[in-house]
Amino acid sequence: MSLRRTFAITGRLMRQFRHDRRTLAILFVTPLLVLALFAALFRTDVPVPTVGVVAGDGSLPGAIAEALVASDTVDASRIDSLDAGEQRLRDRTLDAVIVLPQAGGDGVMRPEVVLEGTNQRVAGLVPGALQQAVVAGIAAYAPPIPSGAPAPSIPKIEPVARSLYGGSELDALDLLGGPFIGLLVFLLVYVVTSVSFLRERSAGTLERLMASPLRRTEIVVGYMIGFTIVALVQAAEVLGFGLLVLNLYNAGSVWLIFGLEVLLAIGAVSLGIFLSTFARTEFEAVQFIPLVVVPQILLSGLLVPVSAGPGWLQVVSNVLPLTYAVDALREVMLRGAGLDSSVVLRDVAVLVGFCVLVIVAASATLRREVA
Repeated sequence: MSLRRTFAITGRLMRQFRHDRRTLAILFVTPLLVLALFAALFRTDVPVPTVGVVAGDGSLPGAIAEALVASDTVDASRIDSLDAGEQRLRDRTLDAVIVLPQAGGDGVMRPEVVLEGTNQRVAGLVPGALQQAVVAGIAAYAPPIPSGAPAPSIPKIEPVARSLYGGSELDALDLLGGPFIGLLVFLLVYVVTSVSFLRERSAGTLERLMASPLRRTEIVVGYMIGFTIVALVQAAEVLGFGLLVLNLYNAGSVWLIFGLEVLLAIGAVSLGIFLSTFARTEFEAVQFIPLVVVPQILLSGLLVPVSAGPGWLQVVSNVLPLTYAVDALREVMLRGAGLDSSVVLRDVAVLVGFCVLVIVAASATLRREVA
């Protein structure tokens, strides 16, 4: 083996890297961007659970309620009734409701803890906060007894917990699996579309089509329909595997979940066609993944709630389509929401708008890049 010839190949490769600014940016800038996003997401103070407390005043329930309101573990406030609290759980303005009744005839006080049910962190923090408040409330209700005075009667306390959605049967896979299915479809469809469309350009097929009477929009939509048909088969396969084999929890319509995946697939196809017009090789087309797709996945709320990030990251998250896809899939699968839900309708409208926007952008840039 000749070292001179070997190093000549190495030198040629290094010169190619030196002149390929896009690849250098992917290698040295993108990792810093992704790590910075990780740090911003995971090194922020996660908001404490918001809790509504229903209790009377001037008694042990009132003392426990005051201890909850003063707690640093939860953000608790008084509310009028359990019905009002459950409505706020549905509206996502509360994470839990605690009802503090008087002790029953058997001398047992049974506080009711109603959890929203789709957040495991809340399910762990709220009962602990209640236990601390019970200790503080009893201390306030029964101060040190003077010598010879009768001791006040302290009832036995047995909390009862239930969940509005999901509940104890949910595990980490149920909470992450549904949205992850959608993101997986989006990622794989984007890769296949961008590489395949670029291959059509490299083979000269697109140039011949552009020389025909076909309009740019017709070409883009035609390719989009073809890629989408394949994507639909993949989406059905992934969804069926998740629900039937992995037994992911689902309280909503399977057809609505599939419809959301269809929108994600159409958006991925359109995005792949659009971004491939700015790439010269298949390698360059794949380079857009860490720049365009990975940040969206990190900021979508799949791993860390959007509300837990810094204010500027929340603004960014709220303009990304995958944020609304994750939100819609969670609403349908975990809460059983349908198209009558304003949240789902909003998310669907954003995804449809994203698809239309990218189709228009792909049509507008096609002639310039292919000419």
